[in-house]
Amino acid sequence: MQQINIPLILSSLGFEKLNEIQQASLEANAKNDNIVLLSATGSGKTLAFLLPVLERLNPEINNVQALIIVPSRELAIQIDDVFRKMQSGFKVTLCYGGHKRETEENNLKEAPSLIIGTAGRLADHIRRNNFDLDNITTLVLDEFDKSMELGFTDELSYIVGSLKNVTKRILTSATYAVPVPAFIGLTDPVRLDFLPEAAAADNMLEVKTIYSPDKDKIETLFNLICYLGNRSTVVFCNHRVAVERTSNLLTEKGILNVFYHGGMEQQERDSALCKFRNGTSNILVTTDLASRGLDIPNIRYIIHYHLPDTEDVFTHRNGRTARMDASGTAILILSEEEKLPPYIGEVEAIEITGEHPIPEKPKWSTLFIAAGKKDKVNKIDIVGFLSKKGELKKEDIGIIEVKDFFSFVAVRKVKVGHVLELIKNEKIKNKKVKIEIAR
Repeated sequence: MQQINIPLILSSLGFEKLNEIQQASLEANAKNDNIVLLSATGSGKTLAFLLPVLERLNPEINNVQALIIVPSRELAIQIDDVFRKMQSGFKVTLCYGGHKRETEENNLKEAPSLIIGTAGRLADHIRRNNFDLDNITTLVLDEFDKSMELGFTDELSYIVGSLKNVTKRILTSATYAVPVPAFIGLTDPVRLDFLPEAAAADNMLEVKTIYSPDKDKIETLFNLICYLGNRSTVVFCNHRVAVERTSNLLTEKGILNVFYHGGMEQQERDSALCKFRNGTSNILVTTDLASRGLDIPNIRYIIHYHLPDTEDVFTHRNGRTARMDASGTAILILSEEEKLPPYIGEVEAIEITGEHPIPEKPKWSTLFIAAGKKDKVNKIDIVGFLSKKGELKKEDIGIIEVKDFFSFVAVRKVKVGHVLELIKNEKIKNKKVKIEIAR
């Protein structure tokens, strides 16, 4: 194992010290080859398994050494972002559905040390012999239960069966009741349990209800959002069609929002999530796709527009808020025909009296820039460009997200029109690129 500079890594990530989960993971992984890490979303588990992975990477081996399998492209992108910020010097490649296969194949020609990907796409690359498996000794299955829940058991079995030299296995989950399939090959695993006790979780998360007089709950949802005010809120629906319908109806009523579901193109998904993260929109309407793996801090309210199908779904939806030491509130909207699921128990009911104004529109807008990491464009380049050519001050520029082939940047809404006029004929990195308000 290589020695890693933990203080330097923490500094790169903006942290002062390891938390309890990360420290325990490092110690356990130093002594054991099979680890099951149980921790809530937002607990720092990504770094908890990336540090042991990094320790096992050998700079003298010019081939793939570690594989991280995830249930969603969003989670893959999140882990990739953390690993890159660690500034280890090791190459990492992403592989997931919705990503151009040709791009991935080109990235795999010069073998990375680490591959992060979804089961379906990784299995496809293995069948095509797009990367060598002989030096892969570390396997991480992040939120492995979700991958199986989504129907990827066969792909996982194929991938694991193809890896003949794995000696280190790390599995993570945010729930207890998940059996580990025999094909994964865990032998006497050490279980690190950092899931919060029910009482502790209850102290952080409030659960409330509100009753809708109509079967169609849109009017109640509208009134509730006005009542809650301009706070970061996720609205969960059970189906894609319902997501878009609900989003459109809220828009018609003057509620600025974005929607997100599995039927969208990747760029559309990225745009929606970026707008929600950077404050361009405070309302995200989504399916359960957003209930796991997304890194969205400071969510104050979870609204269950449609009741969750199971207790597990309810738990994971609520895991978007009350993260770490923050508090949050989950609100279930019930029509007269609906009853509170038995696993919830008695909770406070919200009664809205009087009229409440439509929440104030956010002060940020998001610009789309048709250039990203593959064009050698980074955050510093974008800040410099907008400051020099767009005449923006530091406080006028918000969160910047740089993807492979495009980027998003939050800009003060009052400045957007002027900025676009100033930069319309300018170049980034000596290249003219499309810059517009993100759709």
